[in-house]
Parts: sequence; structure tokens; C-alpha cells
Amino acid sequence: MYRILVLNPGSTSTKVAVFEDEKKILQETVSHDADELARCNTLMEQEPMRRKAIVDFLKRHNLSPEMFSAIGARGGVLPSIPSGTYLVNEDMVSYLKHEAPVEHASNLAAVIGYELGGRGSIPCYVTDPVSVDEMWDPARFSGIPEIERKSYSHALNMKAVARKVAKELGKEYEECKMIVVHLGGGISVSAHLYGRMVDVNNANDEGPFSSERAGELPVGDLLKKAFSGKYTRRELKRRYVGQGGLVAYLGTNDLRKAMEMARTDDKAALIVEAMAYQISKEIGGMAAVLGGDLDAIVITGGMAHSSDFVQKITRRVSRFGLVTVVPGEFEMEALALGALRVLRGEEKAKLFR
Repeated sequence: MYRILVLNPGSTSTKVAVFEDEKKILQETVSHDADELARCNTLMEQEPMRRKAIVDFLKRHNLSPEMFSAIGARGGVLPSIPSGTYLVNEDMVSYLKHEAPVEHASNLAAVIGYELGGRGSIPCYVTDPVSVDEMWDPARFSGIPEIERKSYSHALNMKAVARKVAKELGKEYEECKMIVVHLGGGISVSAHLYGRMVDVNNANDEGPFSSERAGELPVGDLLKKAFSGKYTRRELKRRYVGQGGLVAYLGTNDLRKAMEMARTDDKAALIVEAMAYQISKEIGGMAAVLGGDLDAIVITGGMAHSSDFVQKITRRVSRFGLVTVVPGEFEMEALALGALRVLRGEEKAKLFR
């Protein structure tokens, strides 16, 4: 039996879970003191405080790092890398500390895991980080030579759910043509061709608007905003990522509240319909990328719990292929299974350089 500790940091808390082989035996969300977080000038200054909170969690459950076969950590904002499970090493830790292009809470996971594991005494792994890049060449062109489309997505959850659905279809993931849609704070719509995610919208900059992100925007109007003198760069970025989408239109990032508003407010109903419309349009584009003959269109993520909202998408895209709904996020399970495949010798861990 392999015992695996799984770490998934968020902005104000860290999800921690304990797995014995495939079975999750314990999970808890460890909250961090807001004042302590505020005293940290950079994200990485939070690392010792968050690591101590995880050690305290383990002590409460009569556990210690030495009792684990491996640690599975959420992958941070790394350079573009192929899908897979990576052994956390000094190179990765150094990159996340000093070179990651975006400050994101997920950058902390591998750093914390590496320290908890005695800097390699207990192996720490990351699986399918947000920077997984398997796009084929035609998908990389933006229309301007100096700007290349980037592959930033909810790869961890999408890959895990794709494998799950493939198994239910009696196939291997590597035998399937799928579109996988992650509906969360950001929305990723991805084309999966025989085990490779060949195209995906950058969930920060492209695709449909979501609960709190603006999605793709008209370039001319965006330039006018940028040079209006009304916003700093940080304010403008926040306007489109964090305060866009449903937040901008309806004042909420909660789809349940938006759906409730839509029952009695025509404007809210139109905005919810527009979000479903844009998601459906993106799915249609990915169907063209794959040339049809889809094994499945898979809809997952937190917003997939709303059957009424999913139905708005399904009625537009069901003609492209079987629509399968797998609500929720399976990141903790996916991290544990990635580490477990390596421990069992079913997959060879990749090295980050």
C-alpha cells in the first residue's frame, strides 16, 4: 500500500488530503489567517506559514511526513511542458520561486511539498500543471508574429475526467477524440486527439466569458481602455480577470445566484444565455479542429452542477457528439493518481530542467 499526501493551495487556504492507494481516507481545507497573509509582501513569503499549517494538520491526525510514500502537489505556473507527472527538483523549486511569470497560489504547492519531503528524501510530484502544452503547430498562431497563443488551462482536471470518461466508454484515453469543457472561475474548452490536448483556449485571455473573467475581447476597444489614462495596468488586468464576466454584468460570481436572478429578470436571463452561447460556440470550433466523429463532449467543473445551465449548452452542441456531464473538480484525486502511477511503475516520472 502506498500512502500519498496531496497539497492544493488556494488564495486563502490549502486543500490537504491523504490517500492510501486510490482511496481517499482524509481531506480538509486548512484556512490561513488573513492578517498573516497580508503581512507577506510576496507569495513565496507565505511558504513557511502555510507549511507549518500543514504540519499542524498532520499532527492533529497523528501523521508525519515520514509516513508517506510520496507527496502530490498542484503544479504551478511553469514553462510550457508536455503532459505527465514530474518529479519536483531544485530546478523546479527555483523556477517557481524566482521565475514564474504569474504569482499564483499553485506555485507554492511544489515548494511546500519539496520542503516537507526533506528536499527529495520523500519524492514530491506534480501532475499536469496549468502550463501543459500539447498544442499542434497550427493552433499556436495568433495573427501577429511576435505573439504566440499560449496553452494555459485546467489541464489537471480535464485530463483526469477525460481518462474517466474514456474508461466508461470501454476505451483508453489514447484511443479517443473528445472535447473537454471545464466550467469554473475560468473556462477551458479543449480538443483532445488520441491522448493529446491539441488545442485549448487560454482561460485567462481567450474563449467565453465566465463567472469572473471577461474572455476574448475586441482588440480595438481594449486598446482604447488601455490608453485612456483611467486605469493602471494592474487595475485593467483586474477588470478583465477577476471582475469580468458575471461579476461585471450581474455583481456575482455565483452561477446559482445568476440562475436565480434569471428567473425573474430578463437582463440576467439574457446574460446567462450569452455565456452558454459563447461556450457552445467554442465547443463548435473545437469540433471543427477534431474533424467531427467525436467519442464524447465532456462537461466538468463546478458550474457543471447546474443542470439547467448545462442544458443550455447541450441543446446547441449535442448534434456534434455524445454529451457527458461530470460535475465538480477531481484535482486531489488526479494528483494522487499521478503519483501512484509513478510509484507502481506504470508511468515514468519526467524531469524538469
